[in-house]
Amino acid sequence: MSSPLPLSAAQQPVDRHSASARHTLAGWLKEPLLHFVVFGAALFAADHLLLAKNDDPRTILVGAAVDQEARETFKASRGQDPTPAQLVALRQVWLDNEVLYREGIALKVDRGDQTIRDRVIFKALNVVESNLGGLKQPDAKTLRAWFEARREKYDEPSRYDFQEAVLNGDSSEAAATAFVNELNRGAGGEVKAGLRVFKGRPHSNLVQSYGAEFAKTLEAMPPGEWRALLTREGWRAMRLESVLPGKPASFENLVGVVTQDWTDATMAEKRTQAVRELSKKYKIVVPGGAS
Repeated sequence: MSSPLPLSAAQQPVDRHSASARHTLAGWLKEPLLHFVVFGAALFAADHLLLAKNDDPRTILVGAAVDQEARETFKASRGQDPTPAQLVALRQVWLDNEVLYREGIALKVDRGDQTIRDRVIFKALNVVESNLGGLKQPDAKTLRAWFEARREKYDEPSRYDFQEAVLNGDSSEAAATAFVNELNRGAGGEVKAGLRVFKGRPHSNLVQSYGAEFAKTLEAMPPGEWRALLTREGWRAMRLESVLPGKPASFENLVGVVTQDWTDATMAEKRTQAVRELSKKYKIVVPGGAS
């Protein structure tokens, strides 16, 4: 949807009884926030057109629903109801956008417009979901089994404090090994490297930053000892400082969270199944592949 057009002087509502009112309204119409406020009303125009089945494309009904949408959108942004003059202005911009939208549809300029496509998909998905109905409340046994199968999501992981000394210049294995030997002897080798300090890093973060093999090696190291470890960026001098053991989650304490997660995941599965069922109505053709 295009952004709202600025109103021309002829389009701006006029208070015939007060020149000062004209001046105030003209200034208000220039506020950038108006464009944001009207955007919500403009989207309502798209909703109205997309949902109308037997509407005359040459007839535009600016009914009570338009004014209600404008009032609600304005109040949500400004914290107060629009004045009659402001409502006239909002209605006019809504009308401008509705005209442009219908002209665009007639000219087929909506083709390839990802915004419109996404909105239509979203609406269709809402219809699919509404047809699924609600879910039956799971019993405690079902929830606990679901929780146990996904414990890694709920357990508090072990966390690691460690330091990394990045060698300046030569970062070969030999150089890194010689460097950690200096560090372990307390020979003041820190001056040769940039020291990085990491606190409370879980296993998943170690894997993401350095790789699975590095994480496995670091977690098995004795605290307080420098060692040469191979990372994705080359050899580093690493020292494990401390480990905060993880804590298993309590199902009883998280039953509300688990119930919501189960509901979300189950509904997502049902939506996917429903969409896949709908796809059977179509002949799917993949150029160069199977139909």
